[in-house]
Amino acid sequence: MADQNAVEIYTDGACSPNPGPGGWGAVLRYGRHEKELYGSESAQTTNNRMELMAPIRALESLTRPSTVLVYTDSTYVRNGVMSWLPRWKSNGWRTSNREPVKNADLWQRLETAMAPHQVEWHWVKGHAGHPENERADRLAVKGSLEAQGVRS
Repeated sequence: MADQNAVEIYTDGACSPNPGPGGWGAVLRYGRHEKELYGSESAQTTNNRMELMAPIRALESLTRPSTVLVYTDSTYVRNGVMSWLPRWKSNGWRTSNREPVKNADLWQRLETAMAPHQVEWHWVKGHAGHPENERADRLAVKGSLEAQGVRS
């Protein structure tokens, strides 16, 4: 069971077509309190950028240092945080092939957003009936539709 004193954050991103306009969504829970966040990007973006924006904006919305459990269906985000980020940083934001890291601006912003908190990252299977992940997905799709000029 989740830590009673932890903030739980469920995140998702959407982009259709990919690349194209996109959206992100997050469900935050602390005890019995819940908050939904979502946003859109009408300029050309990618699904990976939207997957990154969701935890960034959720973490940036926290008002004090917290223990945070982040749930994402993006292996890109989870692997990036858990494995790749320290190496990229020590390599001057270059991959092992010496190529510039894609989305380095958002990885750096995510690192800054995580800094005041103790963050644990969890992967959940997307579109598998996990209620909070499904809510985050609906919020991301809502943002994506708004980015395309469709009001829901």
